[in-house]
Amino acid sequence: MITIIAAITADHGLGRRGQLLYHISADLRRFKTLTTGHPIIMGRNTYESFPNGALPGRRNIVITTRPDYTAPGIEVYPTLSQAIAATHGTDSYIIGGGRVYRQAMPLADRLEITHINAPSPDGTDTYFPPIDPHEWECIHRASPSTDPKTGTDYTFATYRRR
Repeated sequence: MITIIAAITADHGLGRRGQLLYHISADLRRFKTLTTGHPIIMGRNTYESFPNGALPGRRNIVITTRPDYTAPGIEVYPTLSQAIAATHGTDSYIIGGGRVYRQAMPLADRLEITHINAPSPDGTDTYFPPIDPHEWECIHRASPSTDPKTGTDYTFATYRRR
């Protein structure tokens, strides 16, 4: 199963200059819980946004066209299809960025989305593709919550391909 996991604003904003738009503690905990023990697939810019390198407890797979790119704890593939093939059919998570999400949407079986009830701030430069209700069915939506540190409202939702 291929799962896309992302936190998106009301207008599908994802990030600005390689950083998340909103830091929500429960979202980061959920991300860790869902992805630990599974391969995570990401673009090079997403990987480079991690302050401490490869995420522990996960197989870190980075997509880049730079053939000489290396870093501790990662595997490198030039295309999304080769990265997915390298997981040998195990449950894996696509974790960004925008270009990788767009490529992965037709291939994904499930979406784990944190809907952030806020607009994208000025300078947002990365967006999530639209979630077409004809292609995706929301099978679980948690009650809305508010991050105590930031006051940001959010809702966790799970979608499956129709």
